[in-house]
Amino acid sequence: MSLRRATLVLAAVCTAIMSLAASAQAQRMQYDVSLLGLPIARAVFDSRFNDAGFAISGSFWSAGIARIFDKTDGTITVTGRFDGGESRPQEYALNYVSGKKKQLTQIQFNGARVTNTVNEPPLRKRGSDWVPLQDEHLARVADPITALLMPADNAANVCNRTVRVYDGEARVDLVLRPAHPSDNFRSAEVTCVAQFVPVAGYRPNHSTIKHLRDKAKIRIGFAPVGNQRLYSPVEASIGTKIGTVYVKARPA
Repeated sequence: MSLRRATLVLAAVCTAIMSLAASAQAQRMQYDVSLLGLPIARAVFDSRFNDAGFAISGSFWSAGIARIFDKTDGTITVTGRFDGGESRPQEYALNYVSGKKKQLTQIQFNGARVTNTVNEPPLRKRGSDWVPLQDEHLARVADPITALLMPADNAANVCNRTVRVYDGEARVDLVLRPAHPSDNFRSAEVTCVAQFVPVAGYRPNHSTIKHLRDKAKIRIGFAPVGNQRLYSPVEASIGTKIGTVYVKARPA
């Protein structure tokens, strides 16, 4: 996995904040991303939650010596609402520059269905081994941030679920199960292990996809968001081909 991909994936996995009150409040959190003990990226996010919905916006950038080899800067914004015990996205936007590459992705939702996707520049044509998106792949999905805002009555109900994620190109499932006690994050109330299951918008024989699907160990730690019966990520790790990438939240 390249630094750019690790930055985007892990920033998306760990952008929701922890410890908010039930009434509308704002808080800023920083997420530090490291590989082999060295900083490779950072993200800062401002989030607002209330009983009706949420708004999250932030910036991320490569850091440390990694920035010399892969300069990446970007922003993410998400708005959504809570409906029937689920987190429902309304709009998602990712805008980043990585080296000479610029990419804007915007997704609009109606309920849990994608109604429009914009990629600028347009995604390039894929080869014959590409698994194409079908209409049924865009139902009952969420963007990478909203997908990991977990409505749950208690910590025991967080992990036993499948999260359906769409990022504007790829559709993947994250199958969550409770982690073994030895794998729990100290900063989290509950830790899940995640199985990466590609669904569409990918090449089956791509080395990164094969590694994430067949070998990678992924852990995501969650903490409650105030007393809203909502859990969000506060720490994560993902095994890449060159080592384990860690993400951890702290007040900014």
